[in-house]
Amino acid sequence: MKFGFDIDDTLINLRGYAFTVYNKKLNKNLAMDIFEALKTVEIHEPFGLTNAEGKEMWNTLREEIYFSDCPPYPDAVETLQELKEQGHEIYYITARPGEHGERTMNWMKKQGFPVDGDKFYCGMKDHEKVKIIEELGLDFYFDDKPGVLDTLSSGSLRVVVRDQSYNRHLQGERLSHWKEMKTFLSSK
Repeated sequence: MKFGFDIDDTLINLRGYAFTVYNKKLNKNLAMDIFEALKTVEIHEPFGLTNAEGKEMWNTLREEIYFSDCPPYPDAVETLQELKEQGHEIYYITARPGEHGERTMNWMKKQGFPVDGDKFYCGMKDHEKVKIIEELGLDFYFDDKPGVLDTLSSGSLRVVVRDQSYNRHLQGERLSHWKEMKTFLSSK
């Protein structure tokens, strides 16, 4: 089977990690329950930042957020390694800026994710991401972002929502923990 995965906030806890970085940089101590209650992808509002200030902060800290100690979600690496060992094809489709593509791929490998360069797509807008997902003929696709998930046509593709506080309004199959993957495979 062919499995497609978004990276940020699907396989790795990027926003949660960024929240801790914001706390440190802004000399704040906002609790993680504030983060976990956010109804938006953006994380700047609890810090009292405007949209423009939040965008500037993210862009200033992007290097640290993307390529330092951001943790994979528990069991994400092991789950994808197991899929690869079973002979499944693993595709990564991320909207991260294209200039970060090679570094992101190398960072993912360093974390232990099974990455084949010809199955790694980076640097596209959401509508381009949807087009790639559909063209690949995937059996499963996992993502957190409502803007992508809302636009995927179902057909034979099984779209799975990686559960986040900002996407709970979405209908469909949902994954809260990577140990749940076996449930998806057994229900195919």
